Amino acid sequence: MRPLRSLIRNSDAVSVIEFALVLPVFMTLGMYGAEIAWLNAAALEVSQVAVSMADNASRMGQTDNSGVTPTISDADVDSVLTGALQEGGTIALEDNGRVILSSLETHKVTGKQKIEWQQCKGKGKEQSSHGKPDDYLSLLEGLVLGGKRIKAPNDSAVMVAEVWYEYKGLFGTLFIDKVTIHEEAAVIVRDDRNVSAGLTGNGNKNKC
Repeated sequence: MRPLRSLIRNSDAVSVIEFALVLPVFMTLGMYGAEIAWLNAAALEVSQVAVSMADNASRMGQTDNSGVTPTISDADVDSVLTGALQEGGTIALEDNGRVILSSLETHKVTGKQKIEWQQCKGKGKEQSSHGKPDDYLSLLEGLVLGGKRIKAPNDSAVMVAEVWYEYKGLFGTLFIDKVTIHEEAAVIVRDDRNVSAGLTGNGNKNKC
């Protein structure tokens, strides 16, 4: 009995035992916090890419100093899409997502809104949530983005950028399942643009 009583009174290594019991809890909380923080950072990055892509697309043709209303080429659009993927390089956007750029315009006969052309880039398979080129019957009075209806003015266009990103998690699916982040932005063309010519180059309206 005396050795047992001595063992009970012995307080050596109590702190070590307590630390061993608490450590898994703190590690789990820390890992979960890091996961949520990185998810929020990825969502912010995707949002910024969408805004930047729409803004850059709205400026296409501004460097044309010929005095002629500029047209937009496939190469111009590809440059904007490539820049968006590079901007999202910190989250591997090209490998885990897709960027989509659409030109919202007014149908010259019906006066209804339509997507005139649409281009995509990235290894993702997502499609635009606003339809495909010439699918103006589904738009009719405009495109709804962020709860607001957007219309393109006559003889101009609105550049609609969509960014899809599949977040896979720092620790796989330990804390969260795969999350698909989708952000959008729209900016009206800032200068005169000859929209009647469509896309010059190969003239392909849809590369998605």
